[in-house]
Amino acid sequence: MIITVDGPAAAGKGELTRRLAAHFGFACLDTGKLYRAVGWRVLSVGGDPEDEAAAVRAARALNADDLETSGLRSEDAAAAASQVAAIPAVRAVLMEFQRRFAAAPPGGCRGAVFDGRDIGTVVLPDAAVKLFLTASPEVRAARRVKQLQEQGAEAIYGRVLQELKERDARDTTRNVAPLKPAEDALVIDTSDMDAAAVYAAALDFISRKAPD
Repeated sequence: MIITVDGPAAAGKGELTRRLAAHFGFACLDTGKLYRAVGWRVLSVGGDPEDEAAAVRAARALNADDLETSGLRSEDAAAAASQVAAIPAVRAVLMEFQRRFAAAPPGGCRGAVFDGRDIGTVVLPDAAVKLFLTASPEVRAARRVKQLQEQGAEAIYGRVLQELKERDARDTTRNVAPLKPAEDALVIDTSDMDAAAVYAAALDFISRKAPD
């Protein structure tokens, strides 16, 4: 079984994805890390994430170790990820990676949970269960600031909010795979919900959507 969890940054996708994967014993893939790793690879050699040739080279050279790079959680990596994600050729390379993961989840798992932005709409449109998490930009910015501060990084709320809004604009208006809920997805606004409530809502939906 494939479960997709799409939505904008800091909506709670990561926490829900990990909890669902643990609950069902499924493999878990944070697809945002793929784009962050590509963007970070380009930045690390002084390149421009909007340079298609450089971004495609980085995508093709991607390996498992790149997904564990410490800089991937930085705001620079997040911005670069949004830029490379708007390049069709990069998306094509990474789409194949994601589809291979879904077809044969590692560790012999019977299913996988994907954390992304266009998994249910583009990458795996036939997924059994599709969820879409969202929240107001202000709530998401506050969550992101808290996360960064817990990691020991400086974070200014106004700047983080502006960057989130800019990223939302790029992600929702791009010509290729814009950020939006799949028609058959459960949309959960997490603005006033804690992680436990979101998890409960997701489990209830999954039990009705894929009872077996």
